[in-house]
Amino acid sequence: MKTKAYIAGGLIAAVIIGWALVARHGKAEAEDEGHTAASGVPVAAVVKVERRDVGTPLTLAGAFKPFQDVDVHAKVAGYIKTIFVDVGTHVKEGQTLAVLEVPELVAELAGADAAVRRSKEEINRAQGDVERAKSAHIAAHAMYERLSQAAQQKAGLVAQQEVDDAQAKDLESEAQVSSAKAALNAAEQALAVAEATQKQYTALSGYTRITAPFTGVVTVRYADTGALIAAGTASSTQSMPVVRIAQISLLRLVLPIPESIAGTIRLGDPVKVHVQALNEDTVGKVSRFADALDPQTRTMETEIDFQNPDGRLLPGMYVAATVAQTGRKDVLTIPLEAVELSGNSDGTVLLLNGQNTLEERKVKLGLEGSTRIEVKSGLNEGDRVVIGSRSEFRNGMRVQPKDIDTTGPVNGSK
Repeated sequence: MKTKAYIAGGLIAAVIIGWALVARHGKAEAEDEGHTAASGVPVAAVVKVERRDVGTPLTLAGAFKPFQDVDVHAKVAGYIKTIFVDVGTHVKEGQTLAVLEVPELVAELAGADAAVRRSKEEINRAQGDVERAKSAHIAAHAMYERLSQAAQQKAGLVAQQEVDDAQAKDLESEAQVSSAKAALNAAEQALAVAEATQKQYTALSGYTRITAPFTGVVTVRYADTGALIAAGTASSTQSMPVVRIAQISLLRLVLPIPESIAGTIRLGDPVKVHVQALNEDTVGKVSRFADALDPQTRTMETEIDFQNPDGRLLPGMYVAATVAQTGRKDVLTIPLEAVELSGNSDGTVLLLNGQNTLEERKVKLGLEGSTRIEVKSGLNEGDRVVIGSRSEFRNGMRVQPKDIDTTGPVNGSK
């Protein structure tokens, strides 16, 4: 019996101790609640209206493109005799890519060479004719001068007929000199024409060697040995290119800048680019822009150049480019969670007055950032507004404020 009494007494003591502990914990919670809601007054988290820089980074999607990317055509039509490159071949400017076989062009060049040689011979012959004509004219003129002087010195010594015949021969020989000079001039002109034709066919013969226009890599090979390639000079023919070459040591990123900030873009502006395939960030600078808006898209084409000496960046890689920060500096701002939007640029906030009473206040809103929004009117710097759950509070309610520190950079703010 005594044992049972001891057990019962122990249980009763344990119950009493547990009840005391529970009561004490409940009292402590009640005291804590008294700090947060003394006399039934709810606690409201409030923040001050502060001047900040607010803005939103402009991020555009894009893809790298080769700085230069061209299809290499043949200047003359012919069969591919030899092709030296394939897809992935790195080439240098001026390097021979392929050689064409054009038999008829060889024959035309040979004919042009022969025409030049013939014209030079004609010039040599015409020069001889000029010299002979000059000699004959000198002799005829001397004969005429002697007979004329003799006839003047003594009348009747020389018949007038002889003097007239000598004068006629003098004039005839002078005309022959002029004719020989004209023939020489014609031969020289014929030589110029023949040499021009020779240069033309020589240049066309040089085009049988297809060379790289710049340093790059072959990305497409369109033709093989023996393929007939049409001349890529006539727009009416669908000429097939030989290869496609891209310059990848320097890439360009083309971005459509919206009308809203097109006027703020300047040469040299930094552009942060995130390369998704490599999960890397790189920075480029604005290299050029159109300085005009596309009437269809209302955007301005802007290009950023990226050096790519090691070839890690590949044409076609997608990127997310942060072009600019569209924002305002040193403006009144409040956290987004403090505003209840009621229109495009209107909203309401719960303002805490000097008597710790809430007042519903209409505000005019401006630029919105990721965490804060500009207040154009309705609030002053230093005012305190409620953040958090707006459903717990109403206009005219008295609250106990709990200030929340929101200092620290937000959106590049100060």
